[in-house]
Amino acid sequence: MRGGMGNMGNMNDMMRKAQKMQMDFAKMQEEMKNREIEASTGGGAVTVKVNGARQVLDIKIDKELAASGDLDMLQDLVRAAVNEALNKAQEMMDEESKKIAGGMNIPGLF
Repeated sequence: MRGGMGNMGNMNDMMRKAQKMQMDFAKMQEEMKNREIEASTGGGAVTVKVNGARQVLDIKIDKELAASGDLDMLQDLVRAAVNEALNKAQEMMDEESKKIAGGMNIPGLF
């Protein structure tokens, strides 16, 4: 009987830890909206700014590049800058998630 009560205490402790982790993740996700990541391509000809929630906040294109009329190159540079910024945002999110999880391997989280 006594062993059964100990298991119940462990279960309650696990539930409390899981709830705290869930609240920490929600807080982190909210904080990520305020963090900004920037990436540029073409030697700075295209700069993209995203937030930690992987939302594009700003895109800046050098006037000379825009005036060049090379639409294919412009599209490639924008795509590359957006992808780089989004990858950096994902890496930041993964690092923050690992801190919260405390080294636990949680399927689907990383």
